[in-house]
Amino acid sequence: MSGIETGFVVFGVMLALMVVRVPIGVAMFIVGFGGYLYLTGGNVSALLNSLKNLAYARLSNYDLVVIPLFLLMGQFATHGGLSKALFRFVGAFLGHRRGGIAMAAIGACAGFGAICGSSVATAATMGQVALPELRRFGYSGSLATGTLAAGGTLGIMIPPSVPLVIYAILTQESIGKLFVAAVLPGIIAMLGYMLVVQIVVTLNPAAGPAGPRVAWPERIRCLLQVSPVLLVFLVVIVGIYGGWANPTEAAAIGAAACGGIAIVGGGMRGMGLIDSALGTAQATAMIFLVLLGADMMNTTLALSQMPGELASWVKASGLSPLLVMAMILLIYIFLGCVMDALAMILLTIPIFYPMVMALDYWGMSPSDKSIWFGILALMVVEIGLVHPPVGLNVYIINRLAKDVPLTETFKGVIPFLVSDALRTTLLVFFPIISLYLVHAFKQ
Repeated sequence: MSGIETGFVVFGVMLALMVVRVPIGVAMFIVGFGGYLYLTGGNVSALLNSLKNLAYARLSNYDLVVIPLFLLMGQFATHGGLSKALFRFVGAFLGHRRGGIAMAAIGACAGFGAICGSSVATAATMGQVALPELRRFGYSGSLATGTLAAGGTLGIMIPPSVPLVIYAILTQESIGKLFVAAVLPGIIAMLGYMLVVQIVVTLNPAAGPAGPRVAWPERIRCLLQVSPVLLVFLVVIVGIYGGWANPTEAAAIGAAACGGIAIVGGGMRGMGLIDSALGTAQATAMIFLVLLGADMMNTTLALSQMPGELASWVKASGLSPLLVMAMILLIYIFLGCVMDALAMILLTIPIFYPMVMALDYWGMSPSDKSIWFGILALMVVEIGLVHPPVGLNVYIINRLAKDVPLTETFKGVIPFLVSDALRTTLLVFFPIISLYLVHAFKQ
């Protein structure tokens, strides 16, 4: 078989294992293990030599330390009650509008994502905080659950973002530049979701009644409560890109600051610290297992020469670069039916990245193209978290809102998917949206 044929067989077997509920990290390791033996003619010694260095080469990477540190930031924010403060702050300014509580939930998801980096954690945490309020004010089940499921995706869109860290490590790109590049698309995503809520409640006023107006003294008090969180975000992002601290140092500062804020302002005590440590350890172990499985599989794909052959074929095919990009984005949407965001990034970037870098997009430099594609990939991966038939965020929110049928939640998500599609199209044709701040800070 050719390298491309071998790669497709490997992917097919992996998907079959996932259908029978083999964990994604284990499934990738099994097919990588078997594929390596096939390609080397059963050379066990070569496989053992590869395995001997695989784990050390991956886990000794200093940049990976930012992952547990960013996860710890999110755990401190969760157990320290910072999510409630963010929701109260945005709700104080928007809650009196029709649909304002749902908009406040979206704004709070964006704020929580700025100190969390995980979509699932953002959806689960903000669902617990905002869902009771949405019910109290009589919001429709589809709008309430759809808003929280879609808003949760801002956890990986707003930096810091764990998938962006993985993308940076895989492509040798700057973590700081990717974080800065994600800011404007993240803000556009938040505003787009708020606009969706406004359109829904305009068409159906009963879906999102207005809440009470909050007086200005209370608004100022809410602002003061969340100002330390906003300061942490600025210190982490500006510190990384400004060169004051490397990503690991900035993440450590952010985790320590969030821990301090949670203890002093949020009342987190001993059990909260223990739960934060355990939650971070469990999430880190899961991510690192997926990393090892992806490394085994990518080693096999590299041995098959599939990425290089595919990139050469695409370049020689004469296909329009925009058509190639559209195909890549559609594949991401398909994979979102069966994989989580991290697995998609780990599996596809070694294959798609050489293809994209070999093509010309709007005359961009290699560095700009690398950053632009990273943000595009992140946005489409984010769509996979809410679109049918899987939509991990949808199931998380639906588990919290047991009185809302799953079909209603998916109906509530559809308008937000339209917003995602429009935003992705906008970014494809106007790369400056993701590159503007990168270039501005550089000057």
